[in-house]
Amino acid sequence: EMPPPEPPGLDLDEITETWDLKIPVDERPTSPQTTRDWQDYMGVILRDAGKVAIFEGNSKKRVALLDTGYAVHILRSSKSGRYFYAIGRDGKVTLIDLWYETPKVVAEVKGCIDARSVEGSKFTGFEDKYIIEGCYWPMQYVIFDGLTLEPKTVVPIPQESIKDGEELDEVRIAAIAASHSAPVWAVALKESGYIAIVDYSKDDFPIVKMIEAQRFLHDGGFDRTGRYFAIAANMMNQMVVIDVEKQERVALIDTGDKPHPGRGANWKDPKYGWVMAATHMGEGKLAIYGADPEGNPEHAWKVVREVELPSSGTLFLKTHAKSPWVWTDATLATNEKDSRRICVYSKAKGELQKCWIATTDGRGVH
Repeated sequence: EMPPPEPPGLDLDEITETWDLKIPVDERPTSPQTTRDWQDYMGVILRDAGKVAIFEGNSKKRVALLDTGYAVHILRSSKSGRYFYAIGRDGKVTLIDLWYETPKVVAEVKGCIDARSVEGSKFTGFEDKYIIEGCYWPMQYVIFDGLTLEPKTVVPIPQESIKDGEELDEVRIAAIAASHSAPVWAVALKESGYIAIVDYSKDDFPIVKMIEAQRFLHDGGFDRTGRYFAIAANMMNQMVVIDVEKQERVALIDTGDKPHPGRGANWKDPKYGWVMAATHMGEGKLAIYGADPEGNPEHAWKVVREVELPSSGTLFLKTHAKSPWVWTDATLATNEKDSRRICVYSKAKGELQKCWIATTDGRGVH
């Protein structure tokens, strides 16, 4: 709540000085060197340790423990699945190659002073070609070669708000999502409330459109079709739905106090068809909204179910197409016991099925 200090700059030359190509592309395997099911690996963030652990899904055995940036924030998978991208809150991007017998860090670079988002290029013809890092400080995004992390360009972001074009002191980059329908990234500009469309088919990686969404954007994910991007404007108590194909906002949904679904979840409700949902930091509520404008237009982008959760403080909800459950945590609950609780919602019954204390130490983060 204090005026933000002026962030120091970080230009392309300074970023390039941090680039560490540990293993060149021509020295890496041309086929998987492990008999493990590397396509079923799970990357687990050890945030405060600045590490990533990689587990084999079937055996639940840890196959690697790797150093990353400080307070590593998220992992993303490359389009091919061969690489994990890790981003630390210190701005360090780490490229992890899963094809070795023991996964290895093959490149690192520090493109920001503070960051929380990274994503790869995924459209046909651009698979694994580029990586974008979105900065909290300075206010810019950085493009890297997708296989080496060689810095390509630095692009400053606009500081105007959707509120009457007000000039802001600080506009940070929150979530970044790779479009399924075009060679672009949807980049959430947190304080200003815009979704910037960045075109990676162009040499200078420009912002080609600014979509007015809602202020204070945070995390989000796609619907099942990959066309609609639903992102939390958590300080406005809303979910915002963007049609990435048409590059326009289609809905603002009032869901509850400070929605925080992470990348969210998609499933088929027996009554309302395909739905998405938001959990909340500020109240114990799972708000489920319709997400099938073609098949069930009468329910699309409207809250159709509200399910009470035992506490506020939820950070994530997750599911899988083959799972009958939607899982939620309560990581930020003020009560220590509540923060260790995991709950599951039944897709078939449309109700909360079970909650239990899932960990004996620390907070549960699903």
